[in-house]
Amino acid sequence: MTTTSGKGPMGPGGGSRAPRAGEVDGAPEADASSGDGTPGGGPGAGEGVAALHRTNGAGAVGVTVADPAGSGPGPAERLAGGPVMLGAIRRTVTVSLDGTEVRVPEDATILDALHREGSPAQADTPTLCWAPNMDPINACRVCVVEVEGSRALVPSCARRCEDGMEVRTDTDKVRHSRRMVLELLASSVDMTQASADVARWMTDYGVDPDRYGPPAPPAAAGERDRRHAGHHPAPDGATRATVAQPVKIDNELYVRDYSRCIMCYKCVNACGTDAQFTFAIAAAGRGFDARIATEHDVELPGSACVYCGNCIGVCPTGALKSVAEHDRREAGDWHPDEETVTTTICSFCGVGCNLELHVQRGEIVNVTSPADHSVTHGHLCIKGRFGFRHVQNLPEA
Repeated sequence: MTTTSGKGPMGPGGGSRAPRAGEVDGAPEADASSGDGTPGGGPGAGEGVAALHRTNGAGAVGVTVADPAGSGPGPAERLAGGPVMLGAIRRTVTVSLDGTEVRVPEDATILDALHREGSPAQADTPTLCWAPNMDPINACRVCVVEVEGSRALVPSCARRCEDGMEVRTDTDKVRHSRRMVLELLASSVDMTQASADVARWMTDYGVDPDRYGPPAPPAAAGERDRRHAGHHPAPDGATRATVAQPVKIDNELYVRDYSRCIMCYKCVNACGTDAQFTFAIAAAGRGFDARIATEHDVELPGSACVYCGNCIGVCPTGALKSVAEHDRREAGDWHPDEETVTTTICSFCGVGCNLELHVQRGEIVNVTSPADHSVTHGHLCIKGRFGFRHVQNLPEA
């Protein structure tokens, strides 16, 4: 039998037709029970699928049994032979994590497997460029693990699990590589404002950046931006090169402290295809002089930046932070140990974004959003992230 789509007027060979008793969308279907449990009941809650979808005068329109956007199905639509709404069905694969076999979805990464099925120590795999609400960037290489049959260590954040894969997460080779990555980063970048997890990992892996010598003097304002890409002066052998430079403050909302930047590219991706699609910033330069910059190195107010602050939300080292946080740190008035976090809903529009208000000593100092929130996925707009200052403007008693 051939059916036609559309909702034209009833007539021979045209438009939709009303389903006969015992049919759903033109397909044979079991009779529904009435509201009192009588098979094939008469008028009422169980009078049949067709009666639930009557139209006024112009005939009936073909029914839709499962409409995830509509109201819940009635009794006649909950039929034994009706469709069942399921999520995506994914095959699972078996992976060995340090000798323990686990099963994970076939598209999961090794890091996903460590987080879902691993021990607490395995789930604590260090990461810098990875975030749960972003695509894998695969830049920092601090999450590397050994995979049987692989010549080199592989980044667990980006490598997909394969059936029968054998993964080792705590071998001497893995620990040595992670220590060297963290040590080289800490030797050239100020990591003192990184998260508590980063500080703990540096201690656990025995990171000692001072063995590379004292740091070289910081660059003058704009000096690193003016360097010709790919050309570097010979080291003097007495100091270690660093990315130290003055903080860039050219707007009222956030600062760029590139002496803390590890070039993880999370800010670039958040400004680009992972969240905002503004593309105001990108990587510039080559080698040790690589840096994050705006187009043509213009000041931030002259760029395409919309001040959503999503780059701040994903920065792991404090290279990007709000002016409020920067000023408090400079004044010695920053108290992370006293900070409380309260979740609320943004009132600026009707989208329903969740906000996490970070409060120190009775004042809001930062606003973030949960990475697992179905609306924001951890990202906010300028109003949600910076529009809290009016809360502090309380009238004098």
